[in-house]
Amino acid sequence: MSFDDLRDRLAATGARLRAAVPLAELTTLRVGGPAVVAECTTTESLVATVRALDDAGIPMLLVAGGSNLLISDEGFPGVVVRIATTGVRISGIALETNGEAFVVADAGANWDAVVAATVEAGFGGLECLSGIPGSAGATPVQNVGAYGVEVAGLLRRVRLLDRASGEIRWVEPAELGFGYRTSVLKHSAAAVVLAVEFGLRADGSSAPLEYRELAAALGAAEGESRPAALVRAEVLRLRAGKGMVLDAADHDTWSAGSFFTNPVIPDEKVAAVREAIATSVGADVAVPTWPADGGVKFSAGWLIERAGFGKGFPGPEAPARLSTKHTLALTNRGAATAADLVELARTVRAGVAERFHIGLEPEPVTVGVQL
Repeated sequence: MSFDDLRDRLAATGARLRAAVPLAELTTLRVGGPAVVAECTTTESLVATVRALDDAGIPMLLVAGGSNLLISDEGFPGVVVRIATTGVRISGIALETNGEAFVVADAGANWDAVVAATVEAGFGGLECLSGIPGSAGATPVQNVGAYGVEVAGLLRRVRLLDRASGEIRWVEPAELGFGYRTSVLKHSAAAVVLAVEFGLRADGSSAPLEYRELAAALGAAEGESRPAALVRAEVLRLRAGKGMVLDAADHDTWSAGSFFTNPVIPDEKVAAVREAIATSVGADVAVPTWPADGGVKFSAGWLIERAGFGKGFPGPEAPARLSTKHTLALTNRGAATAADLVELARTVRAGVAERFHIGLEPEPVTVGVQL
């Protein structure tokens, strides 16, 4: 279908259509080839655009914050639907001890701006997820988490468009199949997130501090709470120190955040993995692990570094390298291509597998590339 025909087909949707847009402009990794982009600034426009493209059988890629995407250098052979809805609505009375409060955010709303708005309004609950790049609508897809908190534990419901039936409805968390950094929405195109609703703490206190590093930095015992604003400030400080808060001037933040998930090893294989690690790095070396459903979670960053891939690998001349602050982030140093990042990811993953017999799983969604 020609661009003019496509423009005519989408004329009634309210979407702004552009041709040959470099998708590097829409992702935090800043890589990705060209595509036609239809930008939707209202939920009504988004729904109409998705339905029109589906009716015409035109492939589409949904992009909002672009913080969890690795797109090929060839781009996308269809229409990229840019979700640019930004509404945020907070309900409740701050500082009420037993009051109910919640926030509803459009799918395209900047996630950190949503968190900031709730904290500034006097509410708690989302502060540990401060500084995470991307959109509100992506948070349940990925089951975003940080500093001991996951979206699955805070979400009240998600508003979805069912692409097959055309139905729009609010869906409860129990239907979303949440797991570690995943949900039924992550690898399925069956539904489009239109809005999210999160519960808040009306008394302004933070969620219980379950992450040791954060609790210690705040002088709190694990499980205690602190004022949400104080916790947000500390989370932003910690994240910035690891290159995990977006800054155009800092190439360590030209990334998709943590590129690999922390591997969860089934209980029956934990002993063998620990033996492989002990053989490789020594029996007296402490391995960072956490309890997980059905097994033990190992630190991917620790495994990467102990496999020989230090901060800044493979060196200062490489266009794509590990962050100089955080080995779990693959970064674009300014001129990297998707192919460069794929090569780096493959090298790191193969090295960890060879040394520790552990397969690392990528966290970002890949489009047109194979890792």
